[in-house]
Amino acid sequence: MKASTSQATPPAPDRDPSSTRGCGKQAGYATSRALILLASLLILPACKKESPPEVEPAASPVQATKPITPDWPITRGGPALQGRVHAPVPQSPAIDWTYDLEAPAMAEATVAEQHLVVGDIMGLVHCLDLETRKLLWSHETDDTIQAAPALSNNRVFVGSGDNTFLALDLKTGDELWSIQGDEKFPSAPVVTSSADGKSEWVLVNGYDGIARCLDASNGEAVWSYKTDNYINGTPAIIDETHVAFGGCDKVIHVIKLSDGTLTNEVTTDAEIISSVATFGKIIYCTTYAHQLVATLADGDSLDWIYEAEDFPFSSAPAINEQVGHVYVGSKDKHLHAVDTTTGELLWRFRTGGPVESSPLVFDDAIVFGSNDGRLYAVTFEGKELWTLDLGEKLSAPAIFAQNRLIVTGAKGTVFVIK
Repeated sequence: MKASTSQATPPAPDRDPSSTRGCGKQAGYATSRALILLASLLILPACKKESPPEVEPAASPVQATKPITPDWPITRGGPALQGRVHAPVPQSPAIDWTYDLEAPAMAEATVAEQHLVVGDIMGLVHCLDLETRKLLWSHETDDTIQAAPALSNNRVFVGSGDNTFLALDLKTGDELWSIQGDEKFPSAPVVTSSADGKSEWVLVNGYDGIARCLDASNGEAVWSYKTDNYINGTPAIIDETHVAFGGCDKVIHVIKLSDGTLTNEVTTDAEIISSVATFGKIIYCTTYAHQLVATLADGDSLDWIYEAEDFPFSSAPAINEQVGHVYVGSKDKHLHAVDTTTGELLWRFRTGGPVESSPLVFDDAIVFGSNDGRLYAVTFEGKELWTLDLGEKLSAPAIFAQNRLIVTGAKGTVFVIK
């Protein structure tokens, strides 16, 4: 398969979008593996008013020399959850190799020490060697792996739909420790230093409404914070002192990293079912009211609300601090670019399917997947650079590690792209 600069005319937007995330029991997965597989094949992922400029595709390759990029050990590229890649976008992408997980997948991959780790909906955690392209190990859980693992200090931290959160050995896949929650763990964990800097902590949110801080070495609880409803999104770390996330209680919570005590709450108009993104003390997130919102971590109310018509947003936001943009994908088949200061829509880029894949922001372009099976690169002005047709719905976010784009398709193919 080769990169293509052509783009088919997309069909009209779907009028009955569904979601794998949600704020009620109906959004959970069946524990039967057969039912999980069948459901995944039938339904893949489903808890401002002026007309924007509709951007037409236009090929315009970027000329740049790529440095060797670091690993991608944590979801969205780091604990601020910005989706930021400090490197130029690949110029002429092509598939280097693929690996078949033999089960549908919806989770983002992570990479550390040449190990690529990703989960599937059947509950298996797979570890591949990025150089030899071979499976190193797999670890079985009893239900869906819905989000990315976190990799740190030779350990893999991952949550399962069987209500278990685990630490595995990165080299062998052996279980090191596990804890049991009252509900599934649908969000990716984040690894950080302890408050005194002497050890390592793991932050993870559960569908039981509890934000947890665990000792990375043994899984013992450091602190926990209970909300009034389900939590789907990953916790973001602000200034190494605070943790922010949204929940199905319609609230953006800001708590102290040191002890989990509440410092601020900002109420939104609807449930928050995706991860937030942060830049400095500013928090961005989407809600079930078709809104993208922004607030200060210590703010009394929302700074602005950008509201889309008809369709909900279906990805986590990504932040471009260079030009002051925040990007988010929607069920309306568009990527939306919004001004970070005013909340005004700048442009929309149309694809052939719902955009559930959270975008990546490179130094010179945005990369994201669509359920039309294509990976897109778009300039900061909303002009197409290239598309790569992968032939599978792309609802999982892409990552960039060791100068490779890596994305998992809905049928379970891991695509490694150079």
